[in-house]
Amino acid sequence: MFNAQYFRTFMMLVETGSFTQTAGKLDMTQPGVSQHVRKLEEYLGRSLLNRQGRKFSLTDAGRRAYDYAVKLFAEHEYFRHSLDDDSPDSGECRIASPGSVGLMFYPFLLGYQQMHPGLTVNYSFAFNHEIAADVLAGRYDVGIVTEVGKQPDLHFEAWHQEPLCLVVPADFAGTTFAELQALGFVNYTDGNTNASLVLRNNFGGEFRSMTHFPRQGFTNEVGQVLDAVARGLGFTVVSRPVLETSPWQRQVRELPLAQPVYDTLYLVTRSDVELPKRYRQLLETFRQQRLNSLYGYSELPSLEGA
Repeated sequence: MFNAQYFRTFMMLVETGSFTQTAGKLDMTQPGVSQHVRKLEEYLGRSLLNRQGRKFSLTDAGRRAYDYAVKLFAEHEYFRHSLDDDSPDSGECRIASPGSVGLMFYPFLLGYQQMHPGLTVNYSFAFNHEIAADVLAGRYDVGIVTEVGKQPDLHFEAWHQEPLCLVVPADFAGTTFAELQALGFVNYTDGNTNASLVLRNNFGGEFRSMTHFPRQGFTNEVGQVLDAVARGLGFTVVSRPVLETSPWQRQVRELPLAQPVYDTLYLVTRSDVELPKRYRQLLETFRQQRLNSLYGYSELPSLEGA
């Protein structure tokens, strides 16, 4: 007999790689997890796992069963959430974004939820590739990313732009390319890409690549990168929300740019799914508020070229 719970247990087992962790996440016993897998194997008439003591690998049937389970529960989640599609003020909002976006967007969502008690927010901070994978698997309805992927089943839509800021220590008196080189660069996950855009557009005659800058450190948490800059260890380039929400704002300063450069944000959704009204309303509300705050008008600087 078909039992969706067996597929859910098997999917969780594959994703955790552990019977113990699966039992904990599903509030089951470890023998209960083993029983679900055994029942699923009996139902399918195939072995799903190659067992080696406490470790295991997937058989070919196991890989296909996992792929089916992911699609099964993704469709289930989309169906469940689609029941609230017509209401702009109620339902669950499942969103993911990088930290550079979430530092400002997540607090906005919490305030928005206070104004619309019928909404609930499920938010994740993640990297671009993780967000795309989670949206494709149905774990989130919409992702906000800083680069366009190539997955044919996903739709990427240019949504908003934030200025990129060249940030130096507060006591840094330099303004030239050579002085920035001497200071050195503090990197983070998207640091090289953002710095290259800013430096190429503002120091085009001198900039060649980021490899010519002394590396003063790296962090995978963009919210922490300005700590290193505040200590005088180097400069970096971040989107404005990172600078505006940083506790080190007074210990750093933004170097004026002759040529503004923008970080384009994209909405990523599944190609076969239309976003419910509640998402469109909250996303547009944030976008308009942010544009008014940045520019005092409601048109993007150069979104058409994104």
